Amino acid sequence: MSPSIDSKHIRKAFLTSLKEGVVELNKDWRASRLPPISMEGQLHGYLSLYPLPALEYAMESGYYVDDDGQVVFVFYPQKYSKIEYKGVSVFVAGSFNGWQEAIGDSDWELKPEKIGGKRVLVLRKDVDIFSCDDGCQFKFVTDKHHWFLSDMTAPNLASDGMGNWNYVFQPKRSGRHRLGFVLKKPIEFSDTNVLLYHTRKGVERTELSLGEFFLSLKSDKELGAVVAKESVTFRIFAPRAKWVKVGFFRDLKAPEDASWLLMKRGKDFVWEATVEEDLTGCYYWYRLDGPDDESSLFDSSFKVLDPYAKAVVGHEGPGIVIDDTKYGRKPRKFTPPQWQNLVVLEGHVRDFVENAPGVERADGRPLGFSDLAKYARRKDFYPKRLGVNAIELQPIQENDSHTYEEYHWGYMTSNYFAPHSGYGLDPAKGSQVEEFRDLVSSLHDEGFAVILDVVYNHVGEPAHLMFVDKLYYFHTAADGTLTNWSGCGNDLRSEAPMAKRLIIDSLKHLMEFYGVDGFRFDLADLVGKPVLKEIEAELKKVRPEVILIAEPWSFRGHIGPELRDTGYASWNDGYREFLKGYVRGETGVESVKYFLRGSVGHYATWPAQTVNYVESHDDRVWIDDITENANFDGTNPTQHDIARTRMMVAMLMMSVGMPMLHAGMDFLVTKNGVRNTYQDGPRNALNYRRALEYSSCSKYFSDWVAFRMSDRGGILRHYNRAPEGFFEFLQAESGNAFACVYNASGEWGDRRFLFAANPGLREVDIPLRDWGGKPWRQIADHERFLSPSDSIWSNHPDKSLFLPSLATALWEL
Repeated sequence: MSPSIDSKHIRKAFLTSLKEGVVELNKDWRASRLPPISMEGQLHGYLSLYPLPALEYAMESGYYVDDDGQVVFVFYPQKYSKIEYKGVSVFVAGSFNGWQEAIGDSDWELKPEKIGGKRVLVLRKDVDIFSCDDGCQFKFVTDKHHWFLSDMTAPNLASDGMGNWNYVFQPKRSGRHRLGFVLKKPIEFSDTNVLLYHTRKGVERTELSLGEFFLSLKSDKELGAVVAKESVTFRIFAPRAKWVKVGFFRDLKAPEDASWLLMKRGKDFVWEATVEEDLTGCYYWYRLDGPDDESSLFDSSFKVLDPYAKAVVGHEGPGIVIDDTKYGRKPRKFTPPQWQNLVVLEGHVRDFVENAPGVERADGRPLGFSDLAKYARRKDFYPKRLGVNAIELQPIQENDSHTYEEYHWGYMTSNYFAPHSGYGLDPAKGSQVEEFRDLVSSLHDEGFAVILDVVYNHVGEPAHLMFVDKLYYFHTAADGTLTNWSGCGNDLRSEAPMAKRLIIDSLKHLMEFYGVDGFRFDLADLVGKPVLKEIEAELKKVRPEVILIAEPWSFRGHIGPELRDTGYASWNDGYREFLKGYVRGETGVESVKYFLRGSVGHYATWPAQTVNYVESHDDRVWIDDITENANFDGTNPTQHDIARTRMMVAMLMMSVGMPMLHAGMDFLVTKNGVRNTYQDGPRNALNYRRALEYSSCSKYFSDWVAFRMSDRGGILRHYNRAPEGFFEFLQAESGNAFACVYNASGEWGDRRFLFAANPGLREVDIPLRDWGGKPWRQIADHERFLSPSDSIWSNHPDKSLFLPSLATALWEL
């Protein structure tokens, strides 16, 4: 009689190649009593099973049990983003040792070893000390309290119920609960493959999942609608499709007349069909079918928008066949300022133009690329008056707005190659392609670098890639449900080769075809440091000076400090919260020292790596957040609100790093206390009349920007780290007021600046030392930059520096 097992014993089965795989049991199994396991479908017959080394399990799970019955915790440093391990200890912390209590306890510290040819950190413990038959949760953590995120592909994850995922140690899963097998011939991805095994209840079935090797599939073929002289070749990567068809048509009003052509699959899982005629300007969709299982969303009736379509009619499609060569020469080369010389302004296409002078709306059409290009060429273009030299546009790629008129921030991307159809004059004809090229060119002509906000962590609705292959392109839980660290319903599996290629190809297209200068990566934590580094390497082959900025967090974690060894600058949320607190007198001078010097060490390796900001499109605007008014409503700011805003911009411009402003904050733009306005066009549109109401505040901003970008301001725009002694901080006897001398050591020439701020509601005096008998000459105070005729009213510090309440000031020596 054949040996049998309980139906609960098989946990899962998955492939490691087209012909090999692993059966994972719920507990260890003796090799002499393996049950008969066979393959349903075309692969009849028993499978040959063999035990796998226990150590292989540790690479995924963080532990295994050795032959001596010891639990071996194994930490692979190379699996994680860059951490400065020198002088840093790593510990195992879990439910068995009090979590935080384990940090610093030598009994739980891992030590260096070489296992399986790899240098790792190891801790061995007797299995008897763990009383957790149902599982003990654990994680790895440094003595600096840096908690390493668990590998989300690990087979032993569990939630703690508070949004955190931990590894789970179970004595019955020692690493010997995994068995390898070999198939008679390669698997067919388009089938739902099932293993059969004998139990006491009869024959049981378990689905054979594809495993990590499936996610390594890739192709180098050019994808999308590839236009030749008298033909178009359509290509799409769809590894689990049973069939794929492309439907193309010329009359947008009659999509039912589309010609549907069955495509042929290549060995690299790219489906291809060639039409021997000029289809430029024609419309097209794909349809495909595949396995019907929990990890799939195939629908043979759903019309899929080509991920590589270079223009689209709308978020549902169809795509438009575009011939790049018909748009003339490549964009004129524009050299953006070096990063340390940038002053960035973030804004939205429609927010800029909705109330802009000289912009007329014809026939009620929505405003878009051509309107912003026209406005940019005017002398009174708002960013020009403010004096910035880089504009960061919120997403301009196709988003899932349902009509052309609908206002949308753009963070629900439907296609990565196509400029948003709603910003075009004639989207059905793809006019948005030429119009966005013209917008970038116009901004360059006016001296602005163009940075695009891009969203490669999730997609909008409908999620066309999900209908191409949900398993390949999206992170899913074991039950096939989508993960949601983005907070937007799905997480793109950016590390999958063809997802990564889609990201890189679309970014290159935006650079080469449109002339874009750089990108800000939304929720970059979900893109991941390894992928970000590959993106950096590929884009710098196109333009070495490309501007790369990360929003380094998500609902999963924060990788800002871990990007220090990359070529990315990062939005500095620590700076944002620091400055909000400081102007209200809630933050001490020690924080001032850290952030004014450029977040040295923890966050930034080089000066321009920190993007210093206090307001962006997200969340409340500055004036609403700091106002003394109730309900976070800065509509009518108090005098204290305005004074604190002036202090903020002065400190922002005097901080080492890359300063970023949000459109309208110089004239105290308000959302009237509303926190999330992602589809509120009227509330987000810039009210330029408010710039007249608060004109002195707006001028104060532009004067600080001008000073920052002037020759004198060059002492703030560090390319390399400032030498020791460059900053000299001075404090009042009490309170949070400070003064700082820039270039105190004199190593960067004879010019020195003295900058001071007092967030308190009382005046202060700060003692000064003698500077060779030379007097400090005031440049600015808390209300204005001084002209020569203002010198009689200027503040002349000698042995001490006087500051009124809520005041900032700047002097030069």
